[in-house]
Amino acid sequence: MKIINRKARFNYQILESFEVGIVLSGAEVKAVRAGNINLTNSFAKIINGEAYLVNAIINPKNTFPSDTARARKLLLHKKEIGKIETQLKAKKLTLVPISIYTRGQLVKVKIALAKSKKKHEKRESIKKRGAERDIKRELK
Repeated sequence: MKIINRKARFNYQILESFEVGIVLSGAEVKAVRAGNINLTNSFAKIINGEAYLVNAIINPKNTFPSDTARARKLLLHKKEIGKIETQLKAKKLTLVPISIYTRGQLVKVKIALAKSKKKHEKRESIKKRGAERDIKRELK
């Protein structure tokens, strides 16, 4: 199962991506495999040298609603965390989850260093997408 954060590519310009593991409970793993996850307003944060996924809503059936949006630890090497942390501070970037998927029995998250787009950049991307769609229609 692969869940994609579509808002991430619309709101941010993706610069560099990483594949990381995530620490989940058993019920949360079942929920991810069933597709009961929402990544739209989520982001990753580095706190005390550890990376966390914040505001990712995972809805397992047998837990309380307060636990659905808790911060979940991301599994990265210390060198990767250091590299990401320096780029976040130096270039004023954001760490955004792009997708969450399973690889065998493991659950992986693809996170990316991203720069937020301005309103006019978002409008330009919408216009460009519409123009490409019109060209494809006429070629058919």
